[in-house]
Amino acid sequence: MADERKPRILVIDDDDLVRATLVAVLDRADVEVTEASDGGVGMRLFKESPHDVVITDILMPNREGIETIRDLRRAQQEVKIIAISGGGNIDKMQLLDLAQKFGADRVLPKPFTPKQVLDTLEEVLAERG
Repeated sequence: MADERKPRILVIDDDDLVRATLVAVLDRADVEVTEASDGGVGMRLFKESPHDVVITDILMPNREGIETIRDLRRAQQEVKIIAISGGGNIDKMQLLDLAQKFGADRVLPKPFTPKQVLDTLEEVLAERG
C-alpha cells in the first residue's frame, strides 16, 4: 500500500510544551502532523485542509475545545476527535465527559503517557471507514 497517504493529525493546544510533546510523540507514528495554538487557528487550518484526526485541548483562550469539537463535527462528520484536558480549576473528567457529549471519539486526561496517545490514535484510525 505504498500509494496510501499518511493519516493527517491536527494537534490543538495552547500550551506550547504539551503541543511540542504531542508532536514529538506523533512523529514516532507514520503520520503527518499540523499544530495550532488555539481552536480558532485549528478550525482555520482544518477548513483549509481537512485532517483525519484532531487532538484538541478543552480549556484554551480565544476558542475553547468544546466549541471547536462542535464545529469540527459540523464541518466533517467523519473526523476522529481526541479531547485532552488537565482540567484547570474544573474537574477534568467532567470536561472530558462533556467533550464526548459534543462529539469527541476518545478522551485523555492529562497527564498522559506517549503509549496512551499512540494507542488512542491507533484505535481511532482503525475505526475510520
